[in-house]
Amino acid sequence: MIERSLFTAMNATPLPGALRADAGLWRVRHFTPNWFAVTMGTGGLALALNQFPLDIPGLAEIGRALWLANIALFVLFSGMYAARWLLYFDEAKRIFRHPVMSMFLGAIPMGLATIINGFLAFGIPLWGQAAIDIAAALWWIDIALALACGTVIPFLMFTQQQHSLDRMTAVWLLPIVAAEVAAASGGLLVPHLAPAEGFTVEIISYALWAYSVLPALGILVLLLLRLVLHRLPPSDMAASCWLALGPLGTGALALVLLGNNAPTLFAARGLASVGDVAFGAGILGAVVLWGYGVWWLVLAILKTAQYVREGFPFNLGWWALTFPVAVYALATLALARATGFGLFAVVGGVLVVALAILWTIVAIRTARGAWEGRLFVSPCLDAAYDGKPTLLAA
Repeated sequence: MIERSLFTAMNATPLPGALRADAGLWRVRHFTPNWFAVTMGTGGLALALNQFPLDIPGLAEIGRALWLANIALFVLFSGMYAARWLLYFDEAKRIFRHPVMSMFLGAIPMGLATIINGFLAFGIPLWGQAAIDIAAALWWIDIALALACGTVIPFLMFTQQQHSLDRMTAVWLLPIVAAEVAAASGGLLVPHLAPAEGFTVEIISYALWAYSVLPALGILVLLLLRLVLHRLPPSDMAASCWLALGPLGTGALALVLLGNNAPTLFAARGLASVGDVAFGAGILGAVVLWGYGVWWLVLAILKTAQYVREGFPFNLGWWALTFPVAVYALATLALARATGFGLFAVVGGVLVVALAILWTIVAIRTARGAWEGRLFVSPCLDAAYDGKPTLLAA
């Protein structure tokens, strides 16, 4: 079996984008869903800036501008990916057999979730009730996509794809985590809905949390085993080491948000004691997940330092440095508000600053790579690809 990194493939197939007459269609043909990781990271930064613990003039406006730009990116990427399916259907469907690229289908609902959250954070002051209505409609679409990814992709892993423990990376988490991201969005949406509708969204969000977090915790156990037995993944998958923060940060955030809603919603149903338990369990459960996340965060920093010493090639996988940090920062800040514990506010602020720096670096390099065309590579089209697992970067 021939193994080669996506970074190598990109540089072996240069595309001077400004010079190719068919550059647009070339990009469409090689457009892959890992581009939606750009919307995940950008939307995550927008939301994090809006919740920065210090009152800095203009920061919320920057967050709103990033959110609006993120909507444009999501629409552009959706159009390009839809065009690929329309124009190159036989090639596009190969993604379902690819053991790495298929995982990034989960980035689509997660990118959409950041837009939904933005309608609640930025859209209500601009458009009022219309923003809530849009967010609610998109949320149902988002959970449908998340449930599909969380079920279909694992089933394909069982039946159509070839995997092995030594080739496992944290990208296995991507289709699973989408449902808990939708659960966190549901927690934000509930306070803006009528009581009956809000209760429905609350219950569904708790179910989405379990649908996602529990399998994700199992995957983290397997990931730890893989790292112990087979050492670090190759350098073109280096950024994936940050993905472990995703389910822990989002899981903690969802617990806090849903717990905040629970007392009022359950009391209205004559279940006040259940609401109180949910509130307390939300805080305690979030702290437990947050503490587990600290362990993975420290390891991610150490592993990244090791990769930097050995060489850390740039590819779209670098966006894995942004969204996990964003949701972990948001969870930390949510715990700061819920508990009043100053350490959470300090750590959350530091994480947001780090996120802004990481996003700037990755966004600049992505824009350059997109213009040159080097980042538009579909590994499923590799002539050497035979359906077996390959070590391909995102």
